[in-house]
Amino acid sequence: MRVENQTLKIRKFITEIEDVLSEEGQVSQTPLRKVAVTAVCQNPCAGRYTEDLSILIEGSGEVGNKIGTIAAWHMRESGIQSYGKGAIVGLNGALEHAEAVLTTIFGDTMRVAAGGGKAWICHMAKRGGPGTNIDIPLAHKDALTVTVHDGPLPDELAITCVFASRGRLNHRIGGHSVEKIIGRDGLK
Repeated sequence: MRVENQTLKIRKFITEIEDVLSEEGQVSQTPLRKVAVTAVCQNPCAGRYTEDLSILIEGSGEVGNKIGTIAAWHMRESGIQSYGKGAIVGLNGALEHAEAVLTTIFGDTMRVAAGGGKAWICHMAKRGGPGTNIDIPLAHKDALTVTVHDGPLPDELAITCVFASRGRLNHRIGGHSVEKIIGRDGLK
């Protein structure tokens, strides 16, 4: 059964949950939870050149609302401290199609689902077929690898929202830390 929206037809949702309890033999008092929710959607621009990609950009908002809500629900007990996004376009699509579904319209739906956020949302976009891996970077945190085993098909897109509850376990070298974030631009 397909879930219909204005512009992008969703074929399926995939939810991946990773709970990291220890690293380097050190058990964490606060485990790291990462949740990735992917929507595999029909790509209305596949197989042809389309100058105006607004159908993808605007459609990503509705997809983002759905997958952001699912991801946030799975993070409800852990809290959300970082986020990332990614898209894989099927072989009949163009890389620009994957980039189009990851613009600010999609990112803003993630910020709403996460309960706020001012930092730029890191992303990864690529072209591939079923079983393609994509490493999605998390803002000032680790990356999460997502695999959609039966998608995207040649005329589809796989759009992913990722949330994490905290930074790396045993963090001890540079980079941003939650304690130093002041909420304006992610920097102290």
